[in-house]
Amino acid sequence: MAQIAAAIEEAGAGGADVRGDDSIDIGSLGPIDSATAGQITHLSGQAYRRFLPNTKASAVLVKESDAPDCPCVAVVVPDPYLAFAVTSQLFDDSPRLCPGIDATAVVDTTASVHRSAAVGAYASIAADAIIGAGVQIGAGARVGAGTEIGTGSIIYPNVTLYHGVRIGKRCVVHSGAVIGADGFGFTPNQRGEWQAIAQLGGVTLGDDVSVGACSTIDRGAITDTVVRNGVKIDNQVQIGHNCDIGEHTLICGRVGIVGSTRIGRHCVFAGGAGVAGEHPVTICDNVQVSAVTTISRSIDRPGVYSGAVLHNTAQRWRRNALRFAQLDDIAKRLARLERERRR
Repeated sequence: MAQIAAAIEEAGAGGADVRGDDSIDIGSLGPIDSATAGQITHLSGQAYRRFLPNTKASAVLVKESDAPDCPCVAVVVPDPYLAFAVTSQLFDDSPRLCPGIDATAVVDTTASVHRSAAVGAYASIAADAIIGAGVQIGAGARVGAGTEIGTGSIIYPNVTLYHGVRIGKRCVVHSGAVIGADGFGFTPNQRGEWQAIAQLGGVTLGDDVSVGACSTIDRGAITDTVVRNGVKIDNQVQIGHNCDIGEHTLICGRVGIVGSTRIGRHCVFAGGAGVAGEHPVTICDNVQVSAVTTISRSIDRPGVYSGAVLHNTAQRWRRNALRFAQLDDIAKRLARLERERRR
């Protein structure tokens, strides 16, 4: 328990007041409704409070107000969910590669691989790439020419990093992600054909960035696409060329962001949301975009923005869809009636 309490405090999650036997052994985490002896759980959200009095866990992360109802060791913290997140890191036993280069990996002679880095089976590292200390490169991953990967970053199997990509320290890039492919840049010529625009920039990821599985971040046309420190990107996200994503922004699954978008710090894009307006679209700090909402113009005020059509029965949805198509005509009729009334 002492180790857990110390980790919570060191992570800036507030103090941890252990009430009860702080010498008990904790071997794993468990859900509050099914945890057993030797496990620690957490209570975050009133929907789960009914499970607290009867939990079989050995310890529970709780707020002060819930501590009296805890039947075991109570670890009182300001934010139980944040404390749970910190505690979970203590039990992370994800496999790690041993330092060294697998015999089947292909590493260009001009590439620099730190002696503490690990390169997995059938991975390839192209010319002039720089692999920092403690980096993990999974099986089948591809690191392009001149790409740099900072200290302690993890590149999971079958990730593709194109040439000229810069990955900061302690980043995590999950399997299937592609970073640095060409941005979608074309313009029509006089024959009606699409002329490709060479994508001459790269991609820069700051420190502590996470990129989910099968997400794509395109390289810039002239300057780099930039994802700044602490950004967290979920699975199946598309970030277009020359975007600039501000620090500690959170982007959930299936979000698409049109090229040249500027997003501020501490923003949140919920699942299926997107930016698809005439670029460049600029979004200020501390903006939250609700699920399946499309942002079509710049936002200069912090707040929560929503634009999705909520679900309904099919019959009512069809009626509402028909009425939506009639709104323009209804508005014109209403304006005419108001003019006639004023006469």
